[in-house]
Amino acid sequence: MASYVPYSSPPVRLPSLNKTKELAQRIGIDLSQDEVAEYRDLMKDIIGCYNEIEKLPEITLPVKYPRLPGYRPTAEENPLNAWYWKTDIKGASEGLLQGKRIAMKDTIAVSGVPMMGGSWVMEGYVPEFDATVVTRVLDAGGTIAGKAVCEDWCLSGVSYMAAKGPTLNPCVNTHSAGGSSSGCAVLVAKGEVDMAIGGDQGGSIRLPASCCGIVGLKPTHGLVPYTGAQAMEPTTDHLGPMAKNVKDCALLLEAIAGYDDGLDQRQNPTIVGEKYSDSVECENLKNITIGLLKEGFEQQGCDERVNSIVKSAVSEMSTLLLAKIVDVSVPLHNQGKNIRWCMAHQGISDTMLRGGCVGSGHKGFYSTSMMDAVGRGLQSQPDDLSPAVKRVWMLGEYMKHEYRGRFYGKAQNLRRLLTAEYDKVFQEVDVIVMPTIPFKTPKLPAKNTSVSALLKEAGRNLANTSPFNATGHPALTINAGFIDGLPVGMMLVGRMFDEKTLLKVAYAYEQLQQYTVFP
Repeated sequence: MASYVPYSSPPVRLPSLNKTKELAQRIGIDLSQDEVAEYRDLMKDIIGCYNEIEKLPEITLPVKYPRLPGYRPTAEENPLNAWYWKTDIKGASEGLLQGKRIAMKDTIAVSGVPMMGGSWVMEGYVPEFDATVVTRVLDAGGTIAGKAVCEDWCLSGVSYMAAKGPTLNPCVNTHSAGGSSSGCAVLVAKGEVDMAIGGDQGGSIRLPASCCGIVGLKPTHGLVPYTGAQAMEPTTDHLGPMAKNVKDCALLLEAIAGYDDGLDQRQNPTIVGEKYSDSVECENLKNITIGLLKEGFEQQGCDERVNSIVKSAVSEMSTLLLAKIVDVSVPLHNQGKNIRWCMAHQGISDTMLRGGCVGSGHKGFYSTSMMDAVGRGLQSQPDDLSPAVKRVWMLGEYMKHEYRGRFYGKAQNLRRLLTAEYDKVFQEVDVIVMPTIPFKTPKLPAKNTSVSALLKEAGRNLANTSPFNATGHPALTINAGFIDGLPVGMMLVGRMFDEKTLLKVAYAYEQLQQYTVFP
């Protein structure tokens, strides 16, 4: 007598005849009714493969330290709207980060803690794994203090696109805190945390760090593993440290940098982290040559007050620290923003939106729970996306389907040319300097501001930062002064994997600020 097998719903169903015909039409194939039925039958065995692998246990990222889920703080506890979620996750009993409280941008998975990436579309998602940088912070003895608010899926350089409302500048509350790692910068500036880990695809660490007067470092592409964070476009994705001072920035980088055993497609196996915190101190900069990038001081809409502050800071490094200063030029820098945008639109559409913030075609870690959460959210509530995300998705789909992805490919090829142009300059100088943002931090928009005006401001401040997301060079911002009480950032850019030099120059300049009176 045959054994009884109860019914169970298959994870993947065989498509109906109507669905099979619809699938064919979607990719431009015209099938007769007989062909529709035949192709449907041909799918049966392959769909069986999917149902078989669903039975197998899945490999995921480890969760090594116990925790409670934390809570969403009240408005009274969160006056600048910088926190998304508060936690108190303790790490190892000793290590580099012992006693340090660290915030994570809300695109970085922390097991058991809600994650929405700044978007209503993902609200309610709770990852079951820790991103690699979370584990490394905890292994180094740090405490995860919570998740920081970010712009809706990171597609904004300001701080008013987040689903939970605008994040306010800690210096002048009526102004932008910068984005998209806005909450990270505010929490560090206000002293609510010692450090934060932000994400940077077009300037999203450096822009808010500049607006809030702290130190923010976008490391060389791949130096810090992106494993377990929401991906946008793999060739521009970066995670990096944000802190009130250079030494803490170096300390956090030291804890999180290094190869992740093949789990992150952005990394080469030869990548190693270094002891950055031991190398920042120096008596002077007499062996350092700093290049003032001509094009970085000539951006459209630039404020000469900003240029003057940054040039004065560089002059101090020459006069007081003995650095050699030269003028340099990279004409293609002016096209860097365009190159990065052409990479971003289709890349974001493919990876973040169609690819569930994970993408495909690589051998790294895939968060299937995140892919499900993104997919379900986009199917059920696409109208809840911010205007910036809607525009990027529509344009990315348009460029891929109408122009066959050619411009994405061309932009990626031009990225190599842009990289080579900067590298030529680095044969003569150690660091390139320019304003992080070419103008004063803008006011937050009024409630009735048009979508066009919102989007224009949201991407206006990327001109100097985004080229280095395209190339992958390390870039650090440090406060150089103030205009009307608002910080002005100076951006230092270095050779690939030469974070030590960037941190050394930044630290030397930081020590001068002890003797400089800012307004």
